Amino acid sequence: MKKYTYTDKKDTRSGFGAGLLEAGKRNDQVVALCADLIGSLKMQDFIAAFPERFFQTGIAEANMMGMAAGLTIGGKIPFTGTFANFSTGRVYDQIRQSIAYSNKNVKICASHAGLTLGEDGATHQILEDLGLMKMLPGMTVINPCDYNQTKAATIAIAEHEGPVYLRFGRPVVPIFTDPDQKFEIGKAWMVNEGADVSIFATGHLVWEAIQAGEKLAEEGIDAEIINIHTIKPLDAEAILASVRKTGCVVTAEEHNRLGGLGDSVAQVLATQLPTPQEYVAVNDSFGESGTPEQLMTKYGLDADHIVAAAKRAIARKTK
Repeated sequence: MKKYTYTDKKDTRSGFGAGLLEAGKRNDQVVALCADLIGSLKMQDFIAAFPERFFQTGIAEANMMGMAAGLTIGGKIPFTGTFANFSTGRVYDQIRQSIAYSNKNVKICASHAGLTLGEDGATHQILEDLGLMKMLPGMTVINPCDYNQTKAATIAIAEHEGPVYLRFGRPVVPIFTDPDQKFEIGKAWMVNEGADVSIFATGHLVWEAIQAGEKLAEEGIDAEIINIHTIKPLDAEAILASVRKTGCVVTAEEHNRLGGLGDSVAQVLATQLPTPQEYVAVNDSFGESGTPEQLMTKYGLDADHIVAAAKRAIARKTK
């Protein structure tokens, strides 16, 4: 098992803030809109550098999406910012009709996604957003794993033509990817090569998958771990290549097991390479209040649950 270490922890939303500033420096067509959550979205540095390119919409998320769609007509590259729940569920009609249907070049940037929003509870946590967004024709869906990858992804989507949903989070998590990485949309990242089981993880679950891989290695199980940071377009080639080696799969995500990464992987496998698959995801329920660590454990999203899922997948493979 390849060793990954870290010297710092940071929230992925801060990676978005840093990436937005850099994207703004590189392209004067980049603009930002926020629904009264500047601090939560870490947009302060962009606003300080480019005050004339920032629009505070207030708590009017649907209007923000319409404004963003309109700005693209003049050649602007708008980045919208609010919580993931309000970036998707609250404004789905506006995204579908005003952005996705006409393929507008809007970057929908969503913080505080998943259970790890924590104490704010189920009304603010969203576990359905990846499914909602990946079903929209033409929508690119990205869920990076740490500060560095989120920063790189934010810069990359500014250069990508078409609507994008970028998902990130509130809690501090280990920084373990290259600070100078080039983010490739739709290209999975091989974290660790292995032969016994494929673990496809996304977002905060990538670090948990690494911890699981280390635990499995102690028991003589060689896990292949792949970071699926782009949910759509999905890197089916990488998935199939891995599964042909290992013969069984675990998918790990901070999302409802219905409609997320697991279902996307299952669709690829069902049509091209039927394979035993185990899900590490929230089992069709809402969240609740608690610390991120408590919720990840209670809902089965930590390294120990990935280890257990890997063993189940291997057992099914050998029957």
